[in-house]
Amino acid sequence: MTDSLLTLNAGSSSIKVALFDVAGQGDALHAARWSGQADGLGAGLKARLRVHDAQGRPLLDETLEGDRRSHQGALAALLEWHAKQGDGEGGGDRIAAVGHRIVHGGINFVAPVRIDDAVLAELAALEPLAPLHQPHNLAGVRAATKAFEGVPQVACFDTAFHSTQTEVNRRFALPRALHDAGIRRYGFHGLSYESIVAQFARVAPELADKRVVVAHLGNGASMCGIAQGRSVATTMSFSPLDGLTMGTRCGHLDAAVVLYLMRSHGMSADQVETLLFRESGLLGLSGISSDMRELDASAAPEAAEAIAHFIEQVVQHMGSLTAALRGVDAVIFTGGIGENAAALRARILEECGWLGVRVDAAANAAGQARLTMPGSPVSAWVLRTDEEAVIARHTARVLRAAG
Repeated sequence: MTDSLLTLNAGSSSIKVALFDVAGQGDALHAARWSGQADGLGAGLKARLRVHDAQGRPLLDETLEGDRRSHQGALAALLEWHAKQGDGEGGGDRIAAVGHRIVHGGINFVAPVRIDDAVLAELAALEPLAPLHQPHNLAGVRAATKAFEGVPQVACFDTAFHSTQTEVNRRFALPRALHDAGIRRYGFHGLSYESIVAQFARVAPELADKRVVVAHLGNGASMCGIAQGRSVATTMSFSPLDGLTMGTRCGHLDAAVVLYLMRSHGMSADQVETLLFRESGLLGLSGISSDMRELDASAAPEAAEAIAHFIEQVVQHMGSLTAALRGVDAVIFTGGIGENAAALRARILEECGWLGVRVDAAANAAGQARLTMPGSPVSAWVLRTDEEAVIARHTARVLRAAG
């Protein structure tokens, strides 16, 4: 019987699950034996569960109905499917550990850690800082603990990658006591950025240690300025609400707007949280959808305005991160939008012509890894993020450290 690692990655509207061999999980990233994803969860969209093998061949494709449209229901469906599989797809394997993406690690968690009751309680206390993610992350931990009794559960944090930032970049201009109490810039999407750094070292080793801006564009979106493989500055800060315009999140906002809404519109803290996290962003701007694909297909002027707003925010933050890096050598797109929306990439790069980016239109349209012409002063790339492989690698390290 083969020992395997299971990874769980619960996002704001999706859950990703993957199965990896324990053997060979060293510092390199390895492909999963099979991967599954449930998306459209709790978002008023069509919820769908798909699983495919390492070669991309479909193993399962079904529409989720009723209670299975929730995060908990979709996870239960995935675990049920796994339990029914024979040895050929890994169902007969022994699960040696489960690695989890945890969005917020707070002050104390800057490296992967084995989860116990005390760790779980501390992570639950951070739920108000990431209400679209942390509750689902921890629900996955509890479900996996119940499904795989006695099996180690390992937390891998999105915030950890950004712990290399200087104090200058981590502080708000607030009294020092508040910083010491944990009110600071954390940054998120760290597992994705770690995946891109590892891949870029293989794809373009001559650029891997230089100044790179990575744009993780999806329903949740952020950008990160990276130098020598380490985070220097990023657009998300105290919570995953800050920075870029997102699917339903407002992104950067004057804090006085919150005070105004509460004082002049009589909104409660819960109502403001719902507005900023669930009713704003592309959905709020367009009044149509939070899905970039639906907006791109729409003829409504509000859809075009929402897309233009998103692009403008990316371009402005590109300038901010370039300044933080004191220059830039490469730009990398990743995430659901960054990887798949060629026309949107082209518009962003066109607006970033001041960087010296010379786009290869054919390469961009074909989704090739390199998007720019030879000799372009700043090169642009698109790479598919693999957070699950990063989680598996970290989980294996924790197991080895524990003997």
